[in-house]
Amino acid sequence: MRLEGGIADAIGRTPLVRLGRLYRDAPFEVHGKLEWMNPGGSAKDRPALYMLREAIRRGEVGEGSVIVESSSGNLGISIAQLCAYMGLRFVCVVDPRTTQRHLQIIRSFGGDIELVATPDAETGEYLPARIRRVRELVREIPGAYWTNQYGNPDNALAHAETTMREIGERLGAVDYLFCGVSSCGTIRGCRDYVRDRGWTTKIVAVDAEGSALFGGSQGRRRFPGLGAAQVPDLHELALADFALRVSDADCVRGCRDLVRYEAILAGASSGGVVAAIRRMSGDIPAGSVCAAILPDRGERYMDTVYDDEWVRRELGAEAGPSATGAEENGGGGP
Repeated sequence: MRLEGGIADAIGRTPLVRLGRLYRDAPFEVHGKLEWMNPGGSAKDRPALYMLREAIRRGEVGEGSVIVESSSGNLGISIAQLCAYMGLRFVCVVDPRTTQRHLQIIRSFGGDIELVATPDAETGEYLPARIRRVRELVREIPGAYWTNQYGNPDNALAHAETTMREIGERLGAVDYLFCGVSSCGTIRGCRDYVRDRGWTTKIVAVDAEGSALFGGSQGRRRFPGLGAAQVPDLHELALADFALRVSDADCVRGCRDLVRYEAILAGASSGGVVAAIRRMSGDIPAGSVCAAILPDRGERYMDTVYDDEWVRRELGAEAGPSATGAEENGGGGP
């Protein structure tokens, strides 16, 4: 079995565009890495491809294997797509926070959904319960293989070998990299690439309020894919020079600003990255070149981020672009 050609060859080499309207008057440059232009719609295509390809190379996955993974949605879509291409069964363990749109796409690729409806009794979080169910499935299903995005070094290697390499090839040694965190595969891979080359790039981890990462306390998070209920094995405090936490409302405002000024319809994590840049804008030296990873596409959040009534009901906030406006944070829209 080999994982190459076809849809696999379309993964990576996503566009890197300057956000020149959102940050028109800023003394620094911001370039957005449009990861939602991967064929599966998110940055998770990269580790899905890398983890599966390496597992095949090592002989851990072959004809008849059943791939099992815990996912909040995007990685599930990416693995489902590649398993469909290879003719392998895929079981995705999710919880009630996974959007119906994500579930529909996973099923469209032939993936099986295993819903964990009850959170972990000790922590009150779904992630420990999901991982426990993954372990049970691996024991129960003949030929089962867990890709384990939370502890698999191939997750990080995918971003060292592709994501950050692509940014470096276009922009050189950037001054700042803004990266949302969850499994920590993206930020770890990018950090490793930067460190191996001796660059002075400042790594900014964009975390969610209510996330356990970077010393935070657990709390309610409405959007999947940003933050985590427990610290994954790929995490370490030295991954980032700065760690900024953003609220759900920050994510919504950032997404609305991306649409208003750049016509970019991105997912909630991308809005959080925009909010983090806004918060740090006064401390970014003039002439700096910043790269921002925009992880997934916005169509999957039409019922939340881009639904005015949902925003008012769930967040108690008015819908629309940032209340502060790009003009007040180093932006200056048209």
